[in-house]
Amino acid sequence: MEFWNATTIMEFQLLGFQNISEWQNFLFAIFLFFYILTIIGNILIIVVVSQDQRLHLPMYSFLKHLSFLEIWYTTTIVPLLLANLLSQGLSISFSACMIQLYFFVFFGATECFLLAMMAYDRYLAVCNPLHYTTLMSSEVCIKLILGSWITGIGTGFLPALMISQLNFCGSNQINHFFCDLPPLMQLSCSSTFITEITIFILSIAVLCICFLLTLVSYVFIVSSVLRIPSASGRIKTFSTCGSHLAVVTIYYGTMISMYVCPNADKSPELNKIISIFYTVVTPLLNPVIYSLRNKDFKEAVRKVIKRKCSMYSV
Repeated sequence: MEFWNATTIMEFQLLGFQNISEWQNFLFAIFLFFYILTIIGNILIIVVVSQDQRLHLPMYSFLKHLSFLEIWYTTTIVPLLLANLLSQGLSISFSACMIQLYFFVFFGATECFLLAMMAYDRYLAVCNPLHYTTLMSSEVCIKLILGSWITGIGTGFLPALMISQLNFCGSNQINHFFCDLPPLMQLSCSSTFITEITIFILSIAVLCICFLLTLVSYVFIVSSVLRIPSASGRIKTFSTCGSHLAVVTIYYGTMISMYVCPNADKSPELNKIISIFYTVVTPLLNPVIYSLRNKDFKEAVRKVIKRKCSMYSV
């Protein structure tokens, strides 16, 4: 059955942040600033990694794909959020809502896989440096990246398909700033038990397993770092790993609290705040944490800028 025959609602209204209308202009400026920084930062990573031969390594290949992903991931959510803040209530067609839901799940799942692969790459580099080039060759890196994208594409289909088959015959107001899974299921006037169980199992399979793999990789990294004789080397590595783990924890923690540990008593406003972290904040933090704190990357940025300036001066 086509999803538009399964519902009497042809469009939804995203309520966004209507309850704090006096703050909407301020929120618009903040989110627009974050969005611009996110786009610029991730484009910078893609350009620098592509142009500097020294950065043609597995670690930076993962980072380049993560940056490309973050551009589209945040673009799936933030422009609609900004339009909602300007209009104080935005209508979205049923089909457009399902498309947004699909791409949100697709990009979110792919990011989980890429973050897990990046942690595995760092584990091999730190704990098995002598065999790193063999275990993480260019071919293996490409396969892991392609596997992350393909698995993410497949992950997005099931939730979007199951939500599109629900009946929506009551209110069409989504108390959120985008078409997310929990508020859509709350609006349905048909049984959502099977859908909820399926999404719960899928969330555990993607979020919890990827987070566990990431966490285990960093545990081995930390245990290996503790054996470094140089105190300055330990501090530097701990600083880098700590930053990575902090961003990863924010991303996985907020996602798990929303989809693996849902709480019916949580207010819609709290859900919106939690969603801001994994849709707006982490896409901004990733380029900062994974690149701008990296000495080799900063040197590559300076060389690219110098090269461009020389070209224009000539």
